[in-house]
Amino acid sequence: MAFKFEKLKVWQKALDLADEIDKMTKTFPKDEVYVLTSQAKRAADSISMNIAEGSTGQSNPEFKRFLGYALRSNIEVVNCLHLAIRRNYITEEIFQKHYKSCEEILVMISALIKSLN
Repeated sequence: MAFKFEKLKVWQKALDLADEIDKMTKTFPKDEVYVLTSQAKRAADSISMNIAEGSTGQSNPEFKRFLGYALRSNIEVVNCLHLAIRRNYITEEIFQKHYKSCEEILVMISALIKSLN
């Protein structure tokens, strides 16, 4: 692996979540394509993108700043999950599965931020 971020388990987990959110949103109603579908996918993709962007050739404070963006994108995905379940687009089982992944990513990003102090 040529890039530092490719070795990070949190980046790999964020990629997995982005794939899962992409699959999930394919089941949403067509009238959500430019609204919740787009927002959920962009937020999920943003997690791994910010981890990658911040990790390469950046100082620790700069990397921490990008990890903060990734953390906020992760929380945005959680909010999208809440909207999706309230609108009956997903089941409780799907909600819990992705919510758990978001919790794990939150813990991993937080630990990585602490390790950079």
